Amino acid sequence: MEVFDGKKAAQDYMSKHTLAFSTPELTLMRFAFWLGDSVPDPKKDGNAVPRMMTFLTEQDFEPVLIDDDTYVPSGAVKSSAFVGNAYSEPQSNGGFCSECGTSLSETAKFCPECGTTQ
Repeated sequence: MEVFDGKKAAQDYMSKHTLAFSTPELTLMRFAFWLGDSVPDPKKDGNAVPRMMTFLTEQDFEPVLIDDDTYVPSGAVKSSAFVGNAYSEPQSNGGFCSECGTSLSETAKFCPECGTTQ
């Protein structure tokens, strides 16, 4: 898939143009016009393409699937005191994880230790 490398384009533009005095809107408008300028095509001699086409790169992205029913703890907040809800809830029902026995809040959907669905 061809992807526009905006960071590289912006760095190239800013290295050639000093716009410290300009407002962000004016800088953005000038950048957009600069991207639309015709330049020689690096792949085919004699042809002209918009400058934006020279900043396209071929990248292969793996699709990211988000599953709301499974939770795999990363361990980043395992030892934190702020695991669970931001609001303190009384443990009236004595909610515990059926898998590892960790105490849970009443609204817990997953166990913060083992990731088991509750």
